[in-house]
Amino acid sequence: MVTIVRDRVPTTAQPDPPAPRREWSRERMALLVLLGGTAALYLVDLGASGWANPFYSAAVQAGSQSWKAFLFGASDAAGSITVDKPPLALWPMVLSVRIFGLSAWSILIPQALMGVASVALLTAFVRRATGNAWAGLLAGLVLALTPVAVLMFRYNNPDALLTLLLTGAAYAVLRSLEGSARALWWLTLAGALLGLAFLTKTLEVFVVLPAFALTYACFAAGTWRRRVAHLLAAFGAMAVAGGWWVALVELWPADSRPYIGGSQNNDFLELTFGYNGFGRLTGDETGSVSAGHGWGATGVVRMFGARNGGEVSWLLVAGLILGITALWLGARTVRIATSVMLGWLLGAAVTFSLMAGIYHAYYTVAIAPAIAGCVGLGGWLLWQHRRTARARVVGWTVLVVTVIWSVALLSRTPDWLPWLRWTILAVGAVVVVLAGFEIRSKVAGLSLAGLALAVVLAGPTAYAVDTAATPHGGAIPTSGPIPQRGAGPPLPAFSGLFGHSRAVGGLLWGSEPTPALTSLLRTDAQDYTWVAAIVGSNSAAGFQLATGSPVMAIGGFNGTDPSPTLAQFQADVAAHRIHYFIADGGGSHATSAGDLASQRVEITSWVRSHFSPTVVDGVTLYDLSGG
Repeated sequence: MVTIVRDRVPTTAQPDPPAPRREWSRERMALLVLLGGTAALYLVDLGASGWANPFYSAAVQAGSQSWKAFLFGASDAAGSITVDKPPLALWPMVLSVRIFGLSAWSILIPQALMGVASVALLTAFVRRATGNAWAGLLAGLVLALTPVAVLMFRYNNPDALLTLLLTGAAYAVLRSLEGSARALWWLTLAGALLGLAFLTKTLEVFVVLPAFALTYACFAAGTWRRRVAHLLAAFGAMAVAGGWWVALVELWPADSRPYIGGSQNNDFLELTFGYNGFGRLTGDETGSVSAGHGWGATGVVRMFGARNGGEVSWLLVAGLILGITALWLGARTVRIATSVMLGWLLGAAVTFSLMAGIYHAYYTVAIAPAIAGCVGLGGWLLWQHRRTARARVVGWTVLVVTVIWSVALLSRTPDWLPWLRWTILAVGAVVVVLAGFEIRSKVAGLSLAGLALAVVLAGPTAYAVDTAATPHGGAIPTSGPIPQRGAGPPLPAFSGLFGHSRAVGGLLWGSEPTPALTSLLRTDAQDYTWVAAIVGSNSAAGFQLATGSPVMAIGGFNGTDPSPTLAQFQADVAAHRIHYFIADGGGSHATSAGDLASQRVEITSWVRSHFSPTVVDGVTLYDLSGG
């Protein structure tokens, strides 16, 4: 018998398993801390903002009461008119309300969870590109603490879902360029996610599309014919994911669905390419109450101005510098990832800066992941090349610019935490001086890097915490300690557009009916399709949320949509479908819309000439039940 003795590998030659396990444990714990902290920041006291944006909260309530309202994104369960966006962003909130019941918390929790998911996706994106977990954690941390991200992930505007979908699409593009056999699958997924982003905020998806498509065209393996074929497949997936609902609306008989809010011809394509599309770029927005006015000066410095700076610009310059650095120093995968993020950042920032039409500072949440991604990618590369002179110069420049800009932003609110800007300036100066020396000790280098990170994140972190701790409301929320936040939108050009009282609301603020008004509207509510009608969606929203019954929003958001016509309104009154008409709605001061206001003027005049007024708590109502 022959005995075979296998050679034993010496113990010293075997890999040491505990170290990798310890390293993975540290990384995993750090990720759990990041996501847990993000969840706490976005979830704690989430219901403090109440209905937040009542325009969307009312539509969520309607969708929870009627599947048809759910499908079309109607403002009320009876389906008089839709919101001026596609309905996808409403659906997660509606489903939450159907599960947990109607409350501020149930409406807002999907938004907060989208924020946590966005941070997780961005972390995975940067980690996959660099092969380093800490680089991903840096990017995720920057996104989580961006003030406008905290605002939007605690609010019910569509931008939370848009940001999540864009981040997911970016991750899918990166995966498609890893050279695997599933490249087409991942690119098609990216296209489908962008299609869903279209069903969230229509043409805003195109701020990232060029960067994503060009990155794949430049870096994908194979022939140009193969790349073009893959891109066409992705465009096809985008068309299907975003087009099925559009086709359904266009083919559905117009008289059996809600009017398309924001359009002048009851046409979603008109809304997409007009009021919500090219009109936002040119300022020629049919139906806008103040097209071309009041939205701030356009130009390359818009992202740093009074309305945008505190929202998103804290690390904007740093992101640009570090993104360019990553393209310069990075290996292929890092350059691919940077091309996605830097292209996204430039495309969106330039678009927002030059928009001549309706523009709000919270739109900038769409560039927050791109800034954070560039910081994570470029910051990791600087650390890898920290012993080289060029890396030290770039790092020193980023630190100096960011500290100076943080102090400048904090100086805009001099009475709010005045010590913070002086602390950032003092500690930043020390770090800048130390950064000018070559540091050979890894421990000392890590300590200095940690201190530098704390300095550059101190400002946005303070703004983020303040944003999370402060209730917000209305159509145009802002983050950070901005003057007049909570007292009214920071748009002085619209000072006359907000309505007569808090009870009836205004163009940008929801109505807040008194108990007596609510009780009156609830009387015999079951006998009517709409318990009331009022000009403007925000004015209608508060009454609807208070009573739990449909309220007709005449003229949609701006009060300028031709819905309903006078004849339609008269027919509804004659059929006893509408109980009350509430005067002085939020759209009644929209003076720059010209003839577009004729429908609501005709309806208001007809009601006043045929019915007697009743005043309840200072609000004028007309009982239409006797007509």
